[in-house]
Amino acid sequence: MRTFDSLSEKELLALAIALEEEDARIYYDLAEGLEAQHPAQAEQFHELRAEEDGHRHRLLDLYRQKFGEHIPLIRRQDVKGFVGRPPVWLTRPLDLDTARGQAQLMEAETKQFYESAARQSADASVRQLLGDLAEEERKHARIADAMGGLEPGREEAARKRLFVLQVIQPGLAGLMDGSVSTLAPLFAAAFATDNSWDTFLVGLAASVGAGISMGFAEALSDDGSLTGRGRPLIRGAVCGLMTALGGLGHTLPYLIPNVQTATTIAVIVVLIELVVIAWIRHRFMDTPWLTALCQVVIGGLLVFLAGILIGSRGE
Repeated sequence: MRTFDSLSEKELLALAIALEEEDARIYYDLAEGLEAQHPAQAEQFHELRAEEDGHRHRLLDLYRQKFGEHIPLIRRQDVKGFVGRPPVWLTRPLDLDTARGQAQLMEAETKQFYESAARQSADASVRQLLGDLAEEERKHARIADAMGGLEPGREEAARKRLFVLQVIQPGLAGLMDGSVSTLAPLFAAAFATDNSWDTFLVGLAASVGAGISMGFAEALSDDGSLTGRGRPLIRGAVCGLMTALGGLGHTLPYLIPNVQTATTIAVIVVLIELVVIAWIRHRFMDTPWLTALCQVVIGGLLVFLAGILIGSRGE
């Protein structure tokens, strides 16, 4: 995977072409999903798709002038810093808020890409086109804000979505990993050793180790130069800390000498952790409450049972 700063002007233009192609196809999917219930907004998405096609043609014309006919296949997933996009086309029926939120996120990210690419380019014609496209993407973001009869929030709503997805998400990912992944070794140790202190040491080691691992993984995943996600060290620290806290929550009860009492309290703490994670997913990730609760609880239950099964065999 390449860093954004390492891309040449040729590669920047090739990536921009791929982005416009993808955005146009997503807008078509959004329009198709809204045609039955929201025909007016569906028409707006068709218009946005046509404008993205226009952007692609302008980029192609400049690319041919500068670099010829061959365009290297550079996709957003090949470059650090891009946000993963949920497959909205799978959501049927598609509600207007989901489509609007997707459009806001797309336009805010693409605008940030064009602004960063323009600053990085030394060619005057490339820099001018990229700057012009950044301004047009800003206008698209305002159109997305205004859909559904709501007052345009300019880029505030899009920034909020980016912040939630790119800053809160690392913390949530860490909390989920720490709360769930440490269940198996902790409860396996509890059932295998029947000793609170030994179980506490296993849980402590698993929590700290997972925190370090997740922290490094998050810090190395994106340098923040493209999406404005912030400093990788801060994101890594947040993710690592939340991972460790997620595991320590149900590890600390094993400071109680009586292992049965400690296990009972640890199970209660786990249930609280899972409910909190489900609430955060519902509140910040637009996941339906029941869906979020089922996903988290089922995942945690499976890991919990695995720990009990393994620990019981070790007795």
